[in-house]
Amino acid sequence: MKCRRCRGAAVIELRRHNAAFCGPCFELHVLEQVRKAIKAFSMFSDNDKIRVAISGGKDSLALWDILVTLGYTTTGLYLGLGIGEYSDVARETCRAFASTRGLELREVDMPTRLGFDIPSAAMAMRRPPCSACGTSKRHLFNDVALEVGADAVATGHNLDDEAAVLFGNVLHWSAEYLGRQHPVLPAAPGFVKKVKPLVRLGEREMAAWCVVRGIDYQIDECPNAIGNRHLGYKEALNQIEERSPGSKAAFFLGFLERGWPRFADSAPADDQLGTCSACGSPTTAEVCTFCRLVERAGGHRGHEPLSTPVAFGVRS
Repeated sequence: MKCRRCRGAAVIELRRHNAAFCGPCFELHVLEQVRKAIKAFSMFSDNDKIRVAISGGKDSLALWDILVTLGYTTTGLYLGLGIGEYSDVARETCRAFASTRGLELREVDMPTRLGFDIPSAAMAMRRPPCSACGTSKRHLFNDVALEVGADAVATGHNLDDEAAVLFGNVLHWSAEYLGRQHPVLPAAPGFVKKVKPLVRLGEREMAAWCVVRGIDYQIDECPNAIGNRHLGYKEALNQIEERSPGSKAAFFLGFLERGWPRFADSAPADDQLGTCSACGSPTTAEVCTFCRLVERAGGHRGHEPLSTPVAFGVRS
């Protein structure tokens, strides 16, 4: 198997592209795909300050590495969820990545800073842990980005993730969610821009990037994700992809081009949002979902800064 670019020995085959690549050429391929996504969706400019939401997994660490390689100004942002040993390993993995590369990393430890963790929040809300986790991440990543003056928050959602979410939203014809499923959620009063630069790349490509670049990442899946319906959607799409390479890309990227514009007006407009009476964040209710979660979980919001810088390898 030969590399499509240089005809050297290939290390990875990508059936979707009908191509194989050696290590250096694969890196060029990944960088090219991310550049295309950034340009096509006007994600950010060369001078923007980007906060990269990292979890210790392959996708978020690969994204941070890619954006640094492309020359963007970045800061890593890790949210400690309090999920036992899983969170302990994730935190140390993120710290090791930042330390060895001299990158700036900020952390928000939920049990210490807010007085509750994801397992206790899920029990208090009587909802699946993934729901409490998603609510917390969305709110806290946005709050920290506002706090430190970031221009955008970048997350490691890849093509497989987005295709699975789209599959679920189409199965239920969730018009509001379809209207918000886009690689860029623009900045608005109370909201920092959210971007997903990996939407043209799949999980396998991200794992390969980490291997080629020598990135150690947390391999174990979150124990709370067991039974998550999106894993089932991913499995179904993987079976289709195996028989027809390129199906996931055609499904998701085709939706962005031809389907999303039909649903874009289904998402709540900014002028329809009020202000949370507890934290001041934009919301459709008197009290936002996150503040209700904090209250029911027995947590607290203080007035001190949410995030703290890690005391090693920090640079601006």
